[in-house]
Parts: sequence; structure tokens; C-alpha cells
Amino acid sequence: MAIQTPLEVEIRRRIEAAGPMPVDEYMGLCLADAEHGYYMTRDPLGRRGDFITAPEVSQMFGELIGLWMTTVWKQMGSPSQVNVIELGPGRGTLMKDAMRAALVATGFREAVSIHLVEISPVLEEMQERTLEPLAMPMFWHPELANVPEGPAIVIANEFFDALPIKQAIKGDNAWHERRIGIGDDGKLFFAADSETIPHFDRLLPPSVRDAPEQSIYEWRADGAAIELGKRVAKGGGAALVIDYGHAVSAAGDTLQAVGQHAYADPLVAPGTVDLTAHVDFQPLIRAAEAMGAQSYGPIEQGMFLRRLGIETRAATLKAKASRGVANEIDAALTRLIGQGRIGMGNLFKVAALTHSKLGAPPGFEN
Repeated sequence: MAIQTPLEVEIRRRIEAAGPMPVDEYMGLCLADAEHGYYMTRDPLGRRGDFITAPEVSQMFGELIGLWMTTVWKQMGSPSQVNVIELGPGRGTLMKDAMRAALVATGFREAVSIHLVEISPVLEEMQERTLEPLAMPMFWHPELANVPEGPAIVIANEFFDALPIKQAIKGDNAWHERRIGIGDDGKLFFAADSETIPHFDRLLPPSVRDAPEQSIYEWRADGAAIELGKRVAKGGGAALVIDYGHAVSAAGDTLQAVGQHAYADPLVAPGTVDLTAHVDFQPLIRAAEAMGAQSYGPIEQGMFLRRLGIETRAATLKAKASRGVANEIDAALTRLIGQGRIGMGNLFKVAALTHSKLGAPPGFEN
């Protein structure tokens, strides 16, 4: 048997003591265990890490988000105090690029307090170094609920995909929770709970109820979406959610592991690879709307960035660049708005949540 990671030893101990482990518990431990969780022990980003997010692809992404912020702030009536909040800020690259663009707006710097929602001490240290030159009020919090109330502009780029999911599998015309157990060969494996989930059909979206046998359905707890909707509905402002996933609920197994920019087995070497699952925007938006938020989208990332002017921005940058740098700008543009395997343009979706009186935010006017 392969050498077990310290986290795998703990996971096996829990399974042996309490039986097969729900997928959300496993995913939560893999990512956020205080001692051995993936995000608690490393910088996962960049070419030397395991994956690259849009802000790391090009400065253009963060700059456009910064201009989006200033327009929303003006739609809010340019309040003298506003919390700019980022959920899961990575290395701080998005916020750095966004503020470089946003601070040209008169009065914006004086109004803003930056709040970063982060659980990783490694990434928090990197964010602090990246953002120190801004010389602005800056605070870190473990959860959105800890951020002070008041008018807010919230950015969540690739945040929801890392929140733990539950899974159910359909068998014998009923749904069973999917769990992780220890097989006869000693390896971790996915198993279906012998008991069915009571009244599960009533809770399923209509689009999933007639799914064929052995279909898998995934869902997340609504807590983060509820808090997001409550914050913009009560305090005023807007939230922007950017993530990969689907606009309408559907069956499918999207749990995946990534390490060194390649797909990996999610049940092998827990704590050493990133685990994510596609975001189902339909229940996310529904939960936020239940708190009084107005929703827009989701639309494809490529369309959103085009509407914000990314092609014009790319042309401006290329006009002053060498041929080599211009080629890099073209490659980054293709990565951000391109379709299919070459880009993020259609897999990634963008949704906005706003106060009911705010009106359509930039990128969602049509």
C-alpha cells in the first residue's frame, strides 16, 4: 500500500470509528484541516503551484474588476464609507490590480476599507505583502459574517467552487448519500449509504428528478450564498460571483482533484491536492434572492469581460509593448475569453447580486 499522508491517517481513523464519511466532510478536511489541509499549508497558485486563476493570467482581469467596482460605487451614490470585500483572495493579485485601476476615481480611496476573507495563514501572509503598497485600511476575517456591516462591494472569484459539496447517487429508483469508505483492498472508495435520503425527490430541482439510475447529484450548504444576499440587500451595494459551473441545476459528478496542473484522483493523497466541484448557480442565486437581493445573470465570463472592454484594454496594452509581450497579451486574452479547451470564456460564469434599488451593474445592462 502507498504511503499515507498524515491527513489520510486521520480520515481512516474517523471512518473506522464512525463508518463511511460524507463527501462534504471529506472535502472540508482535505482543504481546511487546521494542521494538514491543502489551503492551510501551501501557496497553490501559479506555474509552480497546482493551478492558475484568472487574476494570475493577466492584469487585465483585475483592472476591469476595479473599474466595475467604481461604477457600482457611483451607482450606490458614492457613499463616503464602503467595504470592498474579497472572498478567497488568493495571493492578493486581483485586489492589487483592481485597486490600481479603481483608485483613479475621485474620492474612492478615501471611502474604501478593504476586507479579505481568508482561512489560509500562508495566503494571508502573501496577501499582506502584495497589498502593503496600497497603504489603505485593510482587515482579514475567517468568514464573511465577521466583516462589519454597511455598504459593500463584494468580489468572489473562484470561491464557491472550493466550498464542500454533498453528493447523492440514484439507485433502485431512490437517492442515497454518497460517502467515502475503506474497501476490501484497503483503499479509500466511494460508497452509497444503504439508507435512502427521506423525501429527497421533493427537494430536487425539477430538472434532476427524472435522472437515470446511477446519476449523481451535488449540492452545497446555502450559508455563504445567504450571507452574501443578506449583506447586499441589507447594507446596500453589490456582489460579483465568478466561477466555473452551470447556470441550471443538473445531475453529474464534478468533484475533481488537481495537482501540478494535472487532474488527480480525489481519494489519493488527501491534503496534497486541490479539490473543487462545479458551482450550481441556480440554488446560489435563489438563496441570495430569498434574502432580498436582486440577481443578474449568470452570463459567460467571455461575454462579461467583453462588455467591460477587455479587448480595448488589450489593444491599449499591446500598443506600447514589444512583439513578445504583445503575443503574451494575446494569449492571455484568449485564455480569459476563449471558448472550449483553450479558454475560460464559456466554462466560467458571472452573476451579480445587488440591492433592489441599485439597478443593473456593469456587464449586465442588456
